[in-house]
Amino acid sequence: QVQLVESGGGSVQGGGSLRLSCGASGYTPCMAWFRQAPGKEREGVATVGRDGSTKYADSAKGRFTISRDNISRDNIRATLYLQMNSLKPEDTAMYYCAAHQRIRCENSLLPSEYNYWGQGTQVTVSS
Repeated sequence: QVQLVESGGGSVQGGGSLRLSCGASGYTPCMAWFRQAPGKEREGVATVGRDGSTKYADSAKGRFTISRDNISRDNIRATLYLQMNSLKPEDTAMYYCAAHQRIRCENSLLPSEYNYWGQGTQVTVSS
């Protein structure tokens, strides 16, 4: 059973930084961060594969960094991070950690590719 628990959200002024964390239990070889603003569709922010490869949405490139610490070698427990710098008001959203267990991670930023989700953590950026 996979469980994902996000933390680290909050309110910050534009230009500030936040670091989101996601504690994962269960087999989670492929993980990603998504976000959803009110009235908008959920969108991919960044993903990391089992080999450590990463992919970012254009809106996140140069500002956000995804990383992962494997607490156990078999990916049964891990912590996923999203370091967010130079935050903008348009980054305001609920941020979700997600995972899937397919053989190929594909570094997908499509929500439909992920079948495990956390409850979300709110990020609010003021101008």
